[in-house]
Amino acid sequence: MKNKIISLALVAGLSACGGGNPFDETDSTDEVTEEEISTIPEEISQSLESFTYNAENETLTVAGVPTDDRTVNGVYTRRPALDLVGYEAYTAQDGSLDRLFTAYVRDIRGTRAVTIVSGGQFGEFIVGNGYSNTTYTAPVAPDSEQDGGLVSYAGNYVGLLNASDGNDGDLLPVAAGTPEEVLSSQAAEVTGRALITGDFQDLSMTGIVFDRVVIDVNNDGEQEAGTTDPLQVPDLLLNLTDIAEDGTFFGPVERGEFNDQAGGSVGTYGGIFGGVGATEVAGIVVVQSHIPTGSGLIENGTFVLSQCGQADEDPLCNQPVE
Repeated sequence: MKNKIISLALVAGLSACGGGNPFDETDSTDEVTEEEISTIPEEISQSLESFTYNAENETLTVAGVPTDDRTVNGVYTRRPALDLVGYEAYTAQDGSLDRLFTAYVRDIRGTRAVTIVSGGQFGEFIVGNGYSNTTYTAPVAPDSEQDGGLVSYAGNYVGLLNASDGNDGDLLPVAAGTPEEVLSSQAAEVTGRALITGDFQDLSMTGIVFDRVVIDVNNDGEQEAGTTDPLQVPDLLLNLTDIAEDGTFFGPVERGEFNDQAGGSVGTYGGIFGGVGATEVAGIVVVQSHIPTGSGLIENGTFVLSQCGQADEDPLCNQPVE
């Protein structure tokens, strides 16, 4: 029987060795050269070495997320039935006794991010994250007096927990009587909303991930696929940090107050702005010990958002004063 999320104590995802990882990308029309690729901090990328995502053809190729004895280098399988709140789902599992990897990816006009978490097997969860853009210019020059330097981005967020409370809808079948101890599982999914504020005159940013729920666990902590009472989990506060000249950022995350419990430092976030005038933003959140009812839980998640004022802006942007 699977553990309840309220009492889960689990092992962290494996980390990649060495420095930041280049992400080798191809978008739907133009090949991206290595010189245009961001360097991802190791705290964010973890085991991922590269990914190639083609939004038009719906293909995701991953390198560097290891299994026990080799690296998964290949095309993940598109899984539309697992899609969540505008993010495409992909999975990889070589055989019934191998780990199942779940990936969520989204692209807006060439700015994209991916988060990958394996289901638990042998007491470990394996993780990889990345982001990139194809173009970037800031809306205004730093320290300028131009209007338009303070902009907002809003939309949906998807995360994956190192908890075996996913819906198991994509696991390969196993023979009757196969011991439970050798089986893989499917990582639990989190959905939420995100709001990012970028100040391109001062080259700083901040934000929040809110309205967060674990979709296949109810508020009693029991696994329940399709529950109408999903487990509510704390907001994640993306603390103020700098925007670099190339549009990248990296900063600390705090947990919001939750059930009368104070927040505190729980992890990091990083990402990149993209588009002419920074019309999009893509990022990754890596946090742990952030859910009071879960022991040792680690979450890797992603947000890819359009700037308020764009044709595809989120409804949250529709405010009386903009």
